[in-house]
Amino acid sequence: MTPAEHDRGVSLARAARAGDTLAMHDLLDHLTPYVARICTPIALADGPDACQEALVAVFRALRGLRDPETLYGWVRAIAVREAVRVARRAARARPAELADLPGSGDPELAADIDDVLARLSPDHRAVLVLRDVEGLDEESAAALLGVPPGTAKSRLHRARTSFRKAWSA
Repeated sequence: MTPAEHDRGVSLARAARAGDTLAMHDLLDHLTPYVARICTPIALADGPDACQEALVAVFRALRGLRDPETLYGWVRAIAVREAVRVARRAARARPAELADLPGSGDPELAADIDDVLARLSPDHRAVLVLRDVEGLDEESAAALLGVPPGTAKSRLHRARTSFRKAWSA
C-alpha cells in the first residue's frame, strides 16, 4: 500500500467517524481489496463471505476506533477474526470426505495452492497469512489471534511444515 493510499484511508475513516455517509461508502470500497487479501487465503472458498462479514464489522464498529491512524491494523484484526470464524463454521458444515482429498502422488496437488491451504486448519492458515503474507512478527500475530506468542510460533511451525509436505507431494 502506498503512503497516499494509506493517508486516503485514514482521511476517509476520520470523515466516516464524523458521520459522513459518502465517506463511509468510499472507505468500505477502499478497504475491500485489503480485507479480501487477508480473508481469502484463510477462509478459502468462503473468502467472499468472510470479507463481507469483516466489512460489516468495520462498518458497525468504526465509531469505536479511537485513532484513525491505526485503521489498517484494526481492520486487519477484524478481517482475521472474521475469516477464522467463517472458516471454522464452514468446516463444521462441510465435513471432509476422504475421497475428496487428493492422494500424495496427485500431480495437481503441487500446482494448486488453494488445495494445499485447504488442508490446513483455519488457525494455521491465519497465522501463516499474518506472518508470510502480511509480514507481521510473531508477537503481533499472536496478539491479533488472541493467543500466547509461543502458541503462535508453534502453529506457524506446524502450518509451514504441513504446507511444505502438501506442496511437495
